[in-house]
Amino acid sequence: MKTRKASETLAITTKIVLPNDTNTLGNLFGGQLLAWMDVIASVSAHRHCKRVVVTASVNHVSFQKPIKHASIVTLEAKVSRAFYSSMEIFVDVFVEDQLTGQREKCNEAIYTFVAVDQNGGPIQVPELIPETEEEKLRFEGALRRKQLSLILAGKMKPSEATELRKIFTEE
Repeated sequence: MKTRKASETLAITTKIVLPNDTNTLGNLFGGQLLAWMDVIASVSAHRHCKRVVVTASVNHVSFQKPIKHASIVTLEAKVSRAFYSSMEIFVDVFVEDQLTGQREKCNEAIYTFVAVDQNGGPIQVPELIPETEEEKLRFEGALRRKQLSLILAGKMKPSEATELRKIFTEE
């Protein structure tokens, strides 16, 4: 199975926040942003494995700053690590200053997608090769995040989480 570089999975979309996307405070609905992130993350996951992909979980969402009505929002998604059939995807959200064009990061999320076959069963995905420093940091952290998710879901015993133990012990 051919390996893929993280850069090959990059997916970008730009949206404008319309009135029907906002709450009573004039800010983008969190649910609307989650939907946009889910779609762009699925494109990134598909670019990695070239298979049908389904959302397995939303592992982390950070609404750091509100996004105002009429804002120009850019979402960038990239696979951070691939496991057997699952892929972790980071989504970074930026708001563009309409006068200067400068972008400011305002939100981020981590999604997990699974590649599936024609019957909906999990199927193996290619290995991911990180290249940049950010890609390498996210790649390294992905196994710890996966182990933590498995522990919280009751699918892994804390004593089996080798990567998490490294953080807290001097093994």
